Amino acid sequence: MAGYQKLLVLLDLSNDSEQVAIAGRDLAAYSKASIVALHVVEFVPVEPMGESLMPTVQIEDELIARSHVKLNQLAARLGLGLATLRVEAGNTKTEILRVAEEEHADLIVVGSRERHGLAILVNFTEDTILHAAHCDVLAVRLR
Repeated sequence: MAGYQKLLVLLDLSNDSEQVAIAGRDLAAYSKASIVALHVVEFVPVEPMGESLMPTVQIEDELIARSHVKLNQLAARLGLGLATLRVEAGNTKTEILRVAEEEHADLIVVGSRERHGLAILVNFTEDTILHAAHCDVLAVRLR
């Protein structure tokens, strides 16, 4: 196994995030690597051509603020006090790849759900990251 220096741990802040964060935390401890925990807020307004953008901006700001709170709570609960915590807004796949480059991550840790039926045909975030990332990707199989 490679000696990783910086892990980018992707957290969607769902119930499964704890499993992904624990895997990243334990691998970072083993490798003596630093952690960047990332959550991406991807807000798509229902009516993008609405009369006023202010409510949309306010909604996105509120989502970002709530995400910061949840990410901080998760980090405190799991003992990730030294991790860099980031909440970004934008296209999830684009932001993940941008932050991975910006942070010089050498491993991306992402949760992966089992898919059945037509869901197999949809391009999920973990697939895009796996094929587009400049570094290794660890997919944590979620329960």
